[in-house]
Amino acid sequence: MNPMQQQKKILIVGASSGIGRALAEVLAARGHTVGITARRGDLLDGLAASRPGRFFPRVVDVTDTAACAGLLNGLATDMGGVDVVVISAGGGDVNEALDFDVEQRMIALNVEGFTAVADWAFNYFLARGSGHLAAITSIAGIRGSRQSPGYSAVKAYQINYLQGLRQKARKARRDRRAAITVTDICPGFVDTAKAKAPIRFWVAPVEKAAEQISEGLRRRRAVVYVTRRWRIIALLYRWLPRWLHERM
Repeated sequence: MNPMQQQKKILIVGASSGIGRALAEVLAARGHTVGITARRGDLLDGLAASRPGRFFPRVVDVTDTAACAGLLNGLATDMGGVDVVVISAGGGDVNEALDFDVEQRMIALNVEGFTAVADWAFNYFLARGSGHLAAITSIAGIRGSRQSPGYSAVKAYQINYLQGLRQKARKARRDRRAAITVTDICPGFVDTAKAKAPIRFWVAPVEKAAEQISEGLRRRRAVVYVTRRWRIIALLYRWLPRWLHERM
């Protein structure tokens, strides 16, 4: 049986809204036990009340990097262990004016907070001997963007960080220390409140995105494009000549 067809204990970091919340609902409906974190406890409580006993809510602000690991350890203990960690906490703004306060907030959330959770999860699975770490990045991380240089940059950081962790996971497997899977969930445009791009196309309903992410996790993919057609855009965008990209 495929590992994700079994009932799993899955921790979603950033589950109060958007893709994270929709994914939590899909996974809980499929019988998994789901730990959910976010900054707003009232939203987590509302989600937990929808399926009593299926969710384990915990207020965690990933930008408080000093407290993050301890809170996640406590939640993992309360759940009786965690098999899968999905990092969904993230977001950004269009920032053509290069307001540094906006850039700084994106860095704190998508670089510092992301790294704190990713490091905790990888080390947790290393000590446990197995596990599956996934994070939601973005097609925007493939190349820079004049509308939001900061957002494309922090998403590029996440994509490259996951690649580095995938290399570490392969070495850990070779050394027979742990069997860890690392998945990059790379969406195009998804219909959420956080989607702020001025030009959008191929916009996926959040429910469809969650279903495809769940399937990608079940198959333990290295990269999951959401929706699948964005694989084509990713390939073209990655190989777009520099001179042409700079004129966009």
